[in-house]
Amino acid sequence: MEKFLKDQGLNGTSYRFISGDLKEMVHMITEAQSKPMNLTHDIAPRVLPFYHKSLTTLGKNCFTWLGAKPVVHVCEPSMVREILANYRKFQRSRRRNPLLKLLVSGLLDVEGDQWVKHRKIINPAFHMEKLKHMVDAFYVSCSDMIEKWEKLVNKEGSCEVDVCPYLEAFSSDVISRTAFGSSFEEGRKIFQLQKEQARRAVKVFSSVYIPGFRFLPTKNNKKMKEINREVNGLVRNIINKRVDAMKDGKASHDDLLGILLDSNNNEIKEHGNNNFGLTTDEVIEECKLFYFAGQETTSSMLVWTMILLGLHLEWQTRARDEVLHVLGDKKPDIDLLSQLKVMNIIFNEVLRLYPSIVSMTRQVYEETKLGNLTLPAGSLVQINTLMLHHDRDMWGDDVLEFKPKRFSEGILKATTNGQAAYLPFSGGPRICVGQNFAIVEAKLCLAMILQHFSFEVSPSYSHAPYTIPTLQAQFGAHLILQKL
Repeated sequence: MEKFLKDQGLNGTSYRFISGDLKEMVHMITEAQSKPMNLTHDIAPRVLPFYHKSLTTLGKNCFTWLGAKPVVHVCEPSMVREILANYRKFQRSRRRNPLLKLLVSGLLDVEGDQWVKHRKIINPAFHMEKLKHMVDAFYVSCSDMIEKWEKLVNKEGSCEVDVCPYLEAFSSDVISRTAFGSSFEEGRKIFQLQKEQARRAVKVFSSVYIPGFRFLPTKNNKKMKEINREVNGLVRNIINKRVDAMKDGKASHDDLLGILLDSNNNEIKEHGNNNFGLTTDEVIEECKLFYFAGQETTSSMLVWTMILLGLHLEWQTRARDEVLHVLGDKKPDIDLLSQLKVMNIIFNEVLRLYPSIVSMTRQVYEETKLGNLTLPAGSLVQINTLMLHHDRDMWGDDVLEFKPKRFSEGILKATTNGQAAYLPFSGGPRICVGQNFAIVEAKLCLAMILQHFSFEVSPSYSHAPYTIPTLQAQFGAHLILQKL
């Protein structure tokens, strides 16, 4: 495989028996995370140290090794588009460690016709019409957070707050309310367990996959399986109660679970066959995915937005002026939030510099053409989103500066040649189904924060972006909050 790729003009690392580049990768990540970095937006050397070094020395299109599989790194926009558009040819790896499925599977993990079925049933839950009814839940959760901050600030007029745990609690509360309605207290427990599962999954991902190893009674294996049983039990209990309530005509149909179950029932009735719907186990996996994807990505986005607006106060002022002009002190609704154009370009720039998901990997299962390359069966292709977003050739010499204005004429005109180099929510048919949900939630939260507080980065803030598995602030986000 190495010779096959090198004969096509690709540079790559040399294959090492069994582990490939994994040992060096883990060593470089461990070293990078041992201390904070300078306050700069050039974060790829800390977040993706091994891949950053490889692409810098070997070229943007090159290959490395994940165990015995070559990983072909792709940064040409036309190739990236091809990978994301053809989800049947470029699939998620089926031979990765099965323990990772204990964290999240569902829509994220299914392929082909199964994916088409899941997506069709889930889509109605994220229509803008449905989101209108969820804004009240966003508002209640955000009001609780604002109230806590006001109590902290009232004592001194201003105070230092690590906003990370508050924004995580807010977004998990939102998912709990919007996914499960009145059962959101049970939902909080699911969030805590899923967070622990994510930490353990990172350890699994950083180790060589040995078939059968998951059956060994190691401490991590046992704990991951125990968490999985507990989460599945909690979600199954909520679903069973909802199904019983639906039979009695007493169930809510406005939360994600209600919409999902309705959509599932309609699909089964339309075809007169249970095979066209999701099983209870599949509904459980989709609910777990709501939790993981919905909570992690939105809280990450909000944390980095507050840090960047705490560093670039002129943009914080512009965003606040717009919020006060459009909303005043009114309660936000979806129509008012859609008028926040300055906030749109700020979020676009935050997600460019600090994307929640820093890379995406796909696998080919038969020899496949990609642009001018031929990929051998079993090889992986990787899109390094973070490095694509920080590519000087695509974005210009100011690529590492926080400049929301670059998005003022839309996303395609933001790059130097109108290239498709912006993938905060992936792309193609498998673009994130919850994109609108995340943006509306983040807009409402930031609007309410700007109505009540000004903030700047504290001198005690340590800049340390890292992935577990979304991009987060390793040592928190310490800001000075000032009541308006």
